[in-house]
Amino acid sequence: MSFNTFGHIFRVTTWGESHGPALGATVDGCPPGVALDESVIQPWLDRRKPGQSRYTTQRREADTVEILSGVYEGRTTGTPIQLMIRNTDQRSKDYSDIEATFRPGHADITYFQKYGLRDPRGGGRSSARETAARVAAGGVARAVLGDLVPGLEVQGYMVQMGPHGIDRARFDAAQIDRNPFWVPDAQAATDWAEYLDSLRKSGNSVGAVIEVVARNVPPGLGAPIYAKLDTDLAAAMMSINAVKGVEIGEGMGAAALTGVENADEIRMGAQGPVYGSNHAGGILGGISTGQEVVVRFAVKPTSSILMPRGSITRSGEATEVVTKGRHDPCVGIRAVPVGEAMMACVLLDHLLLHRAQCGAGPRGHIG
Repeated sequence: MSFNTFGHIFRVTTWGESHGPALGATVDGCPPGVALDESVIQPWLDRRKPGQSRYTTQRREADTVEILSGVYEGRTTGTPIQLMIRNTDQRSKDYSDIEATFRPGHADITYFQKYGLRDPRGGGRSSARETAARVAAGGVARAVLGDLVPGLEVQGYMVQMGPHGIDRARFDAAQIDRNPFWVPDAQAATDWAEYLDSLRKSGNSVGAVIEVVARNVPPGLGAPIYAKLDTDLAAAMMSINAVKGVEIGEGMGAAALTGVENADEIRMGAQGPVYGSNHAGGILGGISTGQEVVVRFAVKPTSSILMPRGSITRSGEATEVVTKGRHDPCVGIRAVPVGEAMMACVLLDHLLLHRAQCGAGPRGHIG
């Protein structure tokens, strides 16, 4: 089985390849009656599309979404929603030289070992272009969340590029949309531009860390064991191309804390429980607390680089590989809207799961 579907109730199946005629997503389990058309989804795709600055691939794709089913007169019908994004700027000839060669850091070798063949044109199914379909599905999820949980907000941003992290003391959310790196630190944006320019001109690449925060998440989403909210969030983020690590809340840093430091103290507020900190990242025992849900994921450096790397051919002969074409010097930049989309899809899925079992709101009254 190829496992191209994720989600329990709100289920998303992505399809298509980087250099095929189109790619897209089939969204099933969407509630009926939600206002939806292409104009609702397109702004999210516009955030992800390539060629918007010199720091991303110069492949020119409009990433225009088309809704083929599941919507009638501007409202979802409750039937599967088919989303399609046509590929219009493929340059498959860029990959003709590596058809019989495995690119270091890419899935070429493992795809061949598993299937006995591979699509060399931009990586085929393993290409980060697949994430456009996820962002389109995330646009649907955001529309439904806007109906069911008004005020719920999902926001992503970059907190580290290579060895350079943001200064949390300078955190300014207003800066996120004002620079090409989605970074909430104006000084970091300036410094990173110079750093990435140097790498880009040398034909090299670098990794990044993305943080995604969901605010005004209702308490009670998730389950104690096999459908923990943090389990599904980690799996969703880990499924994004080039992601090599995921953490929730304090994450790996929790290992360096004592129990006194890590436990988020609770007091009673006018509107319910109030927490003194959020080391848990808004999730306890797999269930949301009502605090901000905080997820971070690490994206490896783009493997397609102009610097020669040693490899082998399908016949086992030694060779050197230089990957031509149009590639992101830091693929983490365009991973920001992808992480947001995956957060939206998982939260909606768990909201629908919760309602199916427990009803519209949390069942345990406190106070």
